[in-house]
Amino acid sequence: MRIVFFGTPYFAATNLNALINAGHKVVGVVCPPDSKKGRGKQLKPCAVKEVALENNIPVLQPLKLRDESFIEELKSLNADLFVVVAFRMLPESVWSLPKKGTINLHTSLLPNYRGAAPINWVLINGEKETGITTFFIDQQIDSGAIIQQERIDLTDKTTAAELHNILMNKGSNLLLNTLNSINTNSASQIPQMHNSTMQEAPKLSKELLKIDWNKSAKEIHNLIRGLSPFLDNNTKLKDVAICPSAWFYLQDDKGIQKRIKVHLSKVVNSESKNVLSIKTDNKTYLNIVTKENEIAILNLQAEGKNPMTIQQFLQGNKINENYSVL
Repeated sequence: MRIVFFGTPYFAATNLNALINAGHKVVGVVCPPDSKKGRGKQLKPCAVKEVALENNIPVLQPLKLRDESFIEELKSLNADLFVVVAFRMLPESVWSLPKKGTINLHTSLLPNYRGAAPINWVLINGEKETGITTFFIDQQIDSGAIIQQERIDLTDKTTAAELHNILMNKGSNLLLNTLNSINTNSASQIPQMHNSTMQEAPKLSKELLKIDWNKSAKEIHNLIRGLSPFLDNNTKLKDVAICPSAWFYLQDDKGIQKRIKVHLSKVVNSESKNVLSIKTDNKTYLNIVTKENEIAILNLQAEGKNPMTIQQFLQGNKINENYSVL
C-alpha cells in the first residue's frame, strides 16, 4: 500500500519510524510548518518532519488543510491509505481521498475519552485502565468505526510521561497490526456506541493546572501525575508539551510568593484537621494537609530553577509555621 502519514510530535515520529522499519511504503508526510523554538527563536522542524527527511520522504507543510494546491499535491501522491497520529482534525476533502480510507491512532479506549488530551484526563480522573485505539476517520471527532484496541492497566503512581511512552510503544505495534489487516482486506469496522457515561478529554486549560487545595489529597495527586513530565525522580520526558505540570504559590513569612511546579507526589494517610497547614522536618519531607489526608511533594521546580527533589529544595529553603500555600 502507498501511505501518506500525518503527524507532528515525537510520539507520531516514533510511529512513523515503525512503519518505515516494517517496510511500509510511505510516499509522503504531512506536518505543520516549521515553528520558532529555543532562545534564538530559530525555525525548527517537528519530529515527524525530521524522520521524513532522514528517510528521503517528500514533506508537505500546508498552512491550511483545505488549500486547493495542497489537496492537489496529496492527490498526486496516489495514496491507498492516510495514517494520522497526533495531528489536527482533517476536513472531509482530505480524509476522503484515499480508496482504503484514513485511519487514526488514538490514545484511549474509544469511545471513552474522545478529544485532545486523553493521556492526561484518564490519570486526572483516577482511571484504573486505559488503552489505545485505531479507527477510521469520519465527519465527527474520534467517532469513526473502531479497527483494533489494546487495554493497559494503570496504577496510582502512573504519570502522564510514563503513560505517553507506554502508549507510544504499544501504539506502534497496534498500528502495524492494523495496517496488515487493511492490506489483506480483513480490518474490523466496529461502530462506536456512545453513551452519557463516557468521559471527554478536552484540551488542557491554564485554569486546570493550578492546584486547588480545597480538594482531597487523592484528587490533587491525580492532577499532579496527570500533568507530570517525569518518568521517575530523575528522568524527564523530552516532549513536555503534553505535560505542562500542576503548580501552586508558596508564600513565605514575608508575604513573598513563589510559583512552584509539582512533578511528583504521593498521598499520605492522615487524621489531621489543620487543612492547608504545611508539615516538614526541613530535611526530608514536605506535606500539605488537605480535607482528606496529606499530599507529600516529592519533586518540584521553583520558578527560575531546575527541577529538584524535595530534599534538595529543603536544603536551600527553610519552611516555618508562617509559610502558606495558595
